[in-house]
Amino acid sequence: MSSFITLCCLFGMVTLPSFLNTLAYPVSKKYSIRISNYIVKVLAPRIFKILSCYKNFHFIGYKEHLEDLPEQFMIVSNHQSLFDIPCYMNYFQDKELRFVAKAELGRHIPLVSEMLRAQEHCLISRKASPVTAMKTMENFAKRVVERNQIPVLFPEGTRTKDGNVGKFYSAGFRKLSEATKLPVVVCALDGGCKISNIKTIMTNLRNGCYRVKILKIYQPPQTKEEQVEILQEAPALIQKQLDDWRKVKA
Repeated sequence: MSSFITLCCLFGMVTLPSFLNTLAYPVSKKYSIRISNYIVKVLAPRIFKILSCYKNFHFIGYKEHLEDLPEQFMIVSNHQSLFDIPCYMNYFQDKELRFVAKAELGRHIPLVSEMLRAQEHCLISRKASPVTAMKTMENFAKRVVERNQIPVLFPEGTRTKDGNVGKFYSAGFRKLSEATKLPVVVCALDGGCKISNIKTIMTNLRNGCYRVKILKIYQPPQTKEEQVEILQEAPALIQKQLDDWRKVKA
């Protein structure tokens, strides 16, 4: 019964905003932004509360380093599922986050696609040339700096299937770092790989959790060597945190 109630509640919550935003985006970007902001600030936290109530699925956002954050920064994180986006929006509720994501997410995904486009997240096609991709990233960097927004980058470039940290690619990080000149905040998250598709959502939600934690705050890297140091250290820090979390749960 709880699964049925959960699905009904979630379906009821997301259907109307998703439908309205699909209609609004081609007609009025201003209205679409208002709906998108509602999805981020109101709907996302409510979804986690419903999951906690009916499926005992908890969101755990650790408080360490939150008070040490500068006013503006860029986030570097591992990537496990599409739910990473609302997860970070829920964790940094007082910030305006903007994600670097594949362009395919900007089409035909209820609740998500119009929000990503209306809020001008960075959508990069996998088929884009390196020059085009870097130009898109550079324009994105200028927007977030001017608007005091927080860019979020998943340097793995794709979701990991087993939840462990994959290789961090340097091109996107280097361009975003050079163009924004922002401090770099390394975060770890875990839980998304277990609910990455419809089948696993139905089977793994109960008694599960999504964890997010800030691991380290770096000053803006000034040289290529400092960028490389962050890219080498970040995945090791994240993997160690994932291992520690899993030991506790075991």
